[in-house]
This record gives sequence, structure tokens and C-alpha cells, in this order.
Amino acid sequence: MNIIYFHSHDTGRAIEPYGFDVATPTLKSLAEEGAMFLEAHCAAPTCSPSRACLLTGHTAHEAGMVGLSHRGGKMNTPEHHLANYLKGQGFYTVKAGLSHIGPGDAEHGYDEFVDGYHGSGEEITARACDFLENFDATKPFFLDAGYIETHRLGLGFSHDGDSPGDGEGCPDDMDAPVDFLGDHPDVCRDWKDFANSAERLDGFYAQILNVLEKRGFAEDTLVIVTTDHGVPFPEMKCSLTSRGTGVLLIMRLPKKIKPGIRSTSLVSHLDVFPTICELLGTPPPAWLQGHSLLPILSGNQDAEINDVVFAEVTFHAAFEPKRSVRSKKWNYIRNFAAPHSPVLPNCDDGLTKQLWLKTGRFEREVPAEELYDLEKDPMELVNLAGDPACATVKAELRSRLSQWMKNTNDTILSSDPSVLPGTMQVNTWDQLHPASGDMQSEWDPELWNLIQPL
Repeated sequence: MNIIYFHSHDTGRAIEPYGFDVATPTLKSLAEEGAMFLEAHCAAPTCSPSRACLLTGHTAHEAGMVGLSHRGGKMNTPEHHLANYLKGQGFYTVKAGLSHIGPGDAEHGYDEFVDGYHGSGEEITARACDFLENFDATKPFFLDAGYIETHRLGLGFSHDGDSPGDGEGCPDDMDAPVDFLGDHPDVCRDWKDFANSAERLDGFYAQILNVLEKRGFAEDTLVIVTTDHGVPFPEMKCSLTSRGTGVLLIMRLPKKIKPGIRSTSLVSHLDVFPTICELLGTPPPAWLQGHSLLPILSGNQDAEINDVVFAEVTFHAAFEPKRSVRSKKWNYIRNFAAPHSPVLPNCDDGLTKQLWLKTGRFEREVPAEELYDLEKDPMELVNLAGDPACATVKAELRSRLSQWMKNTNDTILSSDPSVLPGTMQVNTWDQLHPASGDMQSEWDPELWNLIQPL
């Protein structure tokens, strides 16, 4: 069995198979030919930590990747990387495009690098296709293909030289792309730029899959498609609501995965590594924390794999320690430095964010605790943490979260800030955007004193 792992920046679930008006025919076909998980969540809705969780099979704080790799985050368990594991199982391991979990890609277990982080989508695709065209098939391959699409560049999502924000505005009769964002023309224009970028991404996947088919590898190749976290709009990316943790997850393997599966089971990125192990029939490493999805992939799409899943943020552009525990019915979030104003550097700049700043939508206070009824409030907008009728549920979930943090040796339970990388480059809370250069400052350990116990 070969494996292709497709991943992108900031796509969330905003593609055609998940009901969005975003033309992604390749992903639609993959979902029809394999399994699509409607309730898949990342374990850390910020770029580098999310990828580290999926690729090691354990939490971001255990992997050591508590912040962005280009700002000082570093994985301390490279030997646990999926590529290292697969290499030990006889795979030829290849990375094409971005990794975003640190500069030490060689120690992560890759045999070959066909393009680096800064390659364009066209270059990454061309070189990945060239690898597949010339692979001698004497052993199985693992191809890790990472794309910067659909990340913001400046105010828009253009990746082909156009000016940011060049997408067309929405017509008067078009509904808001996501009701939560509002129906202002700037939001529609912003979303159109996002959709254009997602459509480009879909085209890159199509080219690689076409070569896979031409070489006769498709029947024996597990294709995994996902993203790191939610879309880069306000209160989505870097949020522990489903707007931030909700991700697309599609898997296809014609000989073993039943086509047309649409599962609503609660699953996590942590479940990907153990699933690969079971499909391969190889022993899962002892450090894995997730559960194999094979019962679902075999046809029981209603199989419940997890009763709860956890997620975390420590750093994105700025320090914002928070954790969550999610069940099918509830989502409980603990903001450990609250109460405070929204941490705006952790939200990318863009037309929608600028509109929210002008209209005062960020003028609120982030509470210490949040609790959402996912059946009645799927967008997680009504915080029930202060509702006496929900006190028992809140206490149970708070206890569950506390026990998970203890079991996984969560860094923010320590009273010593030295457990975090001392080299982290971060924005301060009073800045508006995750800017670069002179807008960055050294991580201030005094911020550790803001953490409040459970």
C-alpha cells in the first residue's frame, strides 16, 4: 500500500463536498469514491501544532510544538514522526512542498525532498508528478504533499501575482457565505478570493491523482486529504469552536475503504496515524493516543470511535493558552488567561477583519469558560457556561479536561515558564495583526502569571 497525504493551509471544511459553494470537483470525486468525515477535528487549530499532532499521533504539548515553527516552535519528538515510522516499515518517504513543523525535515524521516516550503503550487505539483512518473515501485511510497493555499497573502488569497482582494464581490441576491461572518459586500468579496484559492488547490490535487492513475498506482494507494484548521476569517482559525477545529478529512483506498461513506462520528487528527497502522497491519507505536477509523472505513459509518476529543492552543502569533473537550452534544472551552479582550494578532488581516474592526464586532470580553450545546447551537454562538441548568455538565467536562491535561503532562499546568521554548517570537496582545519584523517581540515569561487554574 502506498500513501499520499495531501494537506493545505486554512481550508477548514469550506469545500464543495461539505456543502459550500466552492467548486472542488476533485475533492468531490474523492469523497464519493471513499470516506468523508463530517465531524473531523484538528487537535490544535494553529498551523504547526496541528500538523505535529497528526504526524506524531499525540498532543501538541507532548510533541513540543506549542507554537509556529517559523517563530521558534520546535518538535521535540522527531522520532515519532509518521515518515520515520513508515520508513521503518520499508516505505520510501518523500516530501513535496510545505512542512511547517520545523527545519529538521531530514530527522523527521524523509528520504527525498522534491520541493521546499516556498515553492509555488505549480512547482510543488510539477515535482510531485515528476516523482510519481519516475518512481521505480520497488517499495511502497509515502508522499507528503503540502500547499500554502488557502492561506492569506496580504489582504486576499491570491497566489498567482494578482493584487489582494481581486475577487468579485457577491451579487445582491447572494446569501452570506457563512451566516456568522455577515453579509456585507466586503465579506462576500473576501470569501470569493478564498474560494478562488480553494479551486486552484483542487486543480493541483487533480494533476497528481491523474499521474497516480496513469502509473497504475491508484488501486493500491491510500489518499488522505485534510487541512490544519478552520478558514482564516475572524473567530474561526485559532478558535476552539468548530469554526476553528473543524476540518475536512477524506480518505480513499479502493481495495479496503468502502466508497460513499459519509460519517458523522466524532473523530480527531490523532486518529489518522493509528488508522494507517491498522490498514498496513503493522503494530501501532505505544505513544499513539487516537483510535483507528477502520470500523468506519469498512462500512459501519455510524461507528463511534471517540466519546470526546480534545484540542489546544498555546501560541499562534500571540500567547493565548486555551484548551477544549468536545463530545457529540457539548463543547467546553477553558481560556486560561481570561478574562481578556480578543487576541487580535491571532486572526489574519483581511477585508472581513477590517470590517469587524470598523463596526466594533471585536468589542467584547473573552470569558474564562465557554460551553456550547452543539445540537441546539451548531455554530457555537450562545455561551451557556453561566447557565445554572448546565452547571452539572460544565463541571463534568471541566473535570474531564483537567484529567486529560494531567495525563498528558500539559505544559501549562507547570508553574515554571521555562517548560516553553524561550526563543518564541510572538506578537503582543495590543497589536492588531500577526505582522512581521518590527511588529514581533520576544516571548515574555511574565505572561505565564496570567494563567488561571481550572
